Amino acid sequence: MAEHVQLAPPPDAILMQMLFGAQMQRSICLAARLGLPDLLAVKAQTAQELAANSGMHAASLYRLLRTLTSIGVFAETVENKFALTPISALLRSDTPNSMRDFAVMMGEDWLWQAWRELPYSVMTGGVAHEKAQGLGSFAFFQKNLEAGKVFNAAMTNLTRAVIPALVQAYDFSRLRTLVDVAGGHGLLLSGILKANPHLHGILFDLPFVIAGARELLDEEGVSDRVELVPGDFFETIPAGADAYMMKHIIHDWDDDASVRILKNVHSSMSENGKILIVEMVVPQSNEPSPSKALDILMLVMEGGKERTKEEYAELLKAAGFRLTSVVPTSSPYSVIEGQRV
Repeated sequence: MAEHVQLAPPPDAILMQMLFGAQMQRSICLAARLGLPDLLAVKAQTAQELAANSGMHAASLYRLLRTLTSIGVFAETVENKFALTPISALLRSDTPNSMRDFAVMMGEDWLWQAWRELPYSVMTGGVAHEKAQGLGSFAFFQKNLEAGKVFNAAMTNLTRAVIPALVQAYDFSRLRTLVDVAGGHGLLLSGILKANPHLHGILFDLPFVIAGARELLDEEGVSDRVELVPGDFFETIPAGADAYMMKHIIHDWDDDASVRILKNVHSSMSENGKILIVEMVVPQSNEPSPSKALDILMLVMEGGKERTKEEYAELLKAAGFRLTSVVPTSSPYSVIEGQRV
């Protein structure tokens, strides 16, 4: 009996799948926004049942679900009922590692308006979002509160997902005081403090951000170990701590701005202080990596970039640090550790 040989898809089929990628993304984002995973978490349902409970158009909804089933987002039974898969379970709003809010953000009109200006970024090096909206992303979110709310919820999704991986991978027991630079309302800092009862935290961010942090810190039960400090990391950073952490901060900025931030950290920390940069690290090889997709998103939205290990070493050196280690985690993120020199 001849052995069955699994042939690779032909190049035209692969290219066609890639070209339909944006369509699939918009479909996933819409399913998340409509709350379909939450509805299906109760029980498997037909498109007609879902439509009756939500006011959607049943036939069109079926086509959306069928398309997403074809790529494993949902599953369809012989009774034409749709059910969750491990992928769509991540789009539930009530699961601890939910990615629903991030998926909603990826389908927002303001983000797609920036993507339409990708040629501008590639041809000029300019920021597509600024061309589309007339102002930078952070100013845009402060002016457009609903967009800012969506963005902040998405960032919270990503932070919740990385906390267990980070506290498991990196040894915080050696530290006494940890400053979370631009740490938002302190979700990541809270997770680290709860796993390290000896640690004292300083939450540092812009004044309007710090103003809303106390409620979360109280809910997490760590407010008695966190000092709130408002400020701007381009001007000054709280002094005297032995470790300074930045998650998803350095990738927002080009090299010159990043060195400026890191130099401010360097001048503020204790003599043997450490810098902990929590970011994705771009592999040198051509292997697939979410860091490479995120890198293009940073080009479009911020003018920032993802970096290789070697690029982080050069960045740290320029700011007065020595790269001591890159600690991978079970998430796509690593801890890039630098020692003050």
